[in-house]
Amino acid sequence: MKLVRFAAVLIALVAVAPFRADEKKDDGFKPMFNGKDLTGWVNVNCAPSTFFVKGGEIITTGRPTGFLRTEKQYENFIAEFEWMHVNKKDVGNSGFFVWADPIPATGTGYTRGIEVQVLVNLEKKGYYTSQGDLFSIWGATCKPDRPHPHGWARCLPSEDRCKGGGEWNHYKVIAKDGAIKLHVNGKEVSGVSECRPRKGYLALESEGAECHFRNLKIKELPSSKPKPEEVADVATGFKNLYTGLDLSGWKASAEAKKHWQPRDWMLHYDGKGGAKGGELRTEKEFGDAEFIVDFRFSGGASKADSCELVLREGKVGNVGLRIYPDGRYEVSTMAYPPGGKSVTSIVPGWKFKGIKPAGQWNRLRATLRGKSLQMAVNTVRSKEWNLARLEMPVLPKGTFAVRPGAAMDFGNLFVRQLTK
Repeated sequence: MKLVRFAAVLIALVAVAPFRADEKKDDGFKPMFNGKDLTGWVNVNCAPSTFFVKGGEIITTGRPTGFLRTEKQYENFIAEFEWMHVNKKDVGNSGFFVWADPIPATGTGYTRGIEVQVLVNLEKKGYYTSQGDLFSIWGATCKPDRPHPHGWARCLPSEDRCKGGGEWNHYKVIAKDGAIKLHVNGKEVSGVSECRPRKGYLALESEGAECHFRNLKIKELPSSKPKPEEVADVATGFKNLYTGLDLSGWKASAEAKKHWQPRDWMLHYDGKGGAKGGELRTEKEFGDAEFIVDFRFSGGASKADSCELVLREGKVGNVGLRIYPDGRYEVSTMAYPPGGKSVTSIVPGWKFKGIKPAGQWNRLRATLRGKSLQMAVNTVRSKEWNLARLEMPVLPKGTFAVRPGAAMDFGNLFVRQLTK
């Protein structure tokens, strides 16, 4: 009798063994989040507290506007994750960016890419929904699977499947050969094609509301070899200088704090600080480095208004750049001899050809390496400056400072230190 029972158990084990083996078979998915910390992710332009891990979830406070991106780029893939907004009545806004650039576009806290909408409690019929819209943002392009009623590059979902605030939703994003399909809670509802870029970073968005993400995983698919112009920019090591919440990382006098106001991703100067309250200076010093600064003069700026950016300043001198609303600029070096008056050497009379008028955003990129200064405004490069011509010393390292002479806005302040 015992022998019969043993045989029966053995047969049962053999019968179920293949099923268990299939269950454990590798399906090709890899976790995008280890459940413990943000390893594999980069906080691009937010405060250190904006994105954090708790209870096996990535949580964003929603403040300031910005994004957390992957360290690596992706092309063709299937990604799955769950999300939940805590807002049950108020609007909860966030997103999952696909094929994004590593830093924000000019004059915004968002990146160029395709957004998979993560939204609750906000609907406008024929315009947008809280049910999984897909759309291109900030210079990216796409074609919606169904024409938008107003001609937007935005696909409205075919049906409502999202749950409201306080409940978890499951998204599956299938991205292949420049096309994206979104499955909401088990069913495809949205799609776009002809996307550009079609390779880039993936990112989680912070946009004013607390949002939770969990169970993020991805399965990469074979490449279809996109052209260089179809690939997002590649990260080169830029670090954020402004938290979007306060003046952490900057030296500011008590007077300056009255005139510099953090406004989410944007930093506003009211133009009334004068010599004592019109300057911000980084706490850190930098050697050879490239700086990115988005700036705009107020709409009422005059030709005499200007902003000085000190690219490197120490106890004995500095290297400065003064910009005027019409695009004129001056490059200068200054020496502070002990016990004597400061000595300045200035080369005036040049103009940035790509600058936009007052009231509009510009992006300056300035690279100071040794005694060589290279600059570009809105991708239009100026001449390369050899600072040795000014016959003044250039410090090996120093702080970075902003000194506007009138009301101005700044954003996307980044630095990339250069190796020799």
